[in-house]
Amino acid sequence: MSQEYRGVMGGMEDAELDAFLQSDALARVACLKPDGSPYVVPVWYQWDGENFWFVGRERAEWCRYMENDSRVSVVIDKEHGRPDESSGEIKQIPKVMTSGNVEIVERPNVGGAWVDIAAKMAVRYLGENGPSYLESTLKQPRWLIKLTPSDFRTWKGMGWAKRYWVDETGGPSYEAAHGLDS
Repeated sequence: MSQEYRGVMGGMEDAELDAFLQSDALARVACLKPDGSPYVVPVWYQWDGENFWFVGRERAEWCRYMENDSRVSVVIDKEHGRPDESSGEIKQIPKVMTSGNVEIVERPNVGGAWVDIAAKMAVRYLGENGPSYLESTLKQPRWLIKLTPSDFRTWKGMGWAKRYWVDETGGPSYEAAHGLDS
């Protein structure tokens, strides 16, 4: 049985990671509410090669939660589902998982350093409509939050990482289950 639908499994190479983090994939940011329960929100982000930057609206709860407790986890993923049957293209299903402590760089303000970062994000996520979207909201105060990851993992392909596989359960080997034994 062909296993080509899985794509190439494993961690992303630097060039793949850079291209993926420059795409329009959303970040799903998990932070903690004051009662300790989790809060997860999809947000735009900007990656500068070392840090993730988030620009939040003044009234965004997640920004206040991060101000109270700086611990966060982030997942960025894209391309869910089956391979594209019309083109035969194999989807790699890339994902980045990271965590760390955020730094509040700017509390809500109008015209701060967040504007340049938001401008880049607006173009990346909205294309040619980005500048007009941003222009119409420039007088709305925003937070600027930076995450320097302390833990960073990547994955691509449709299969299990070997570290999750439990041998000697009576089923096929990791290699057989993933089409790697030929």
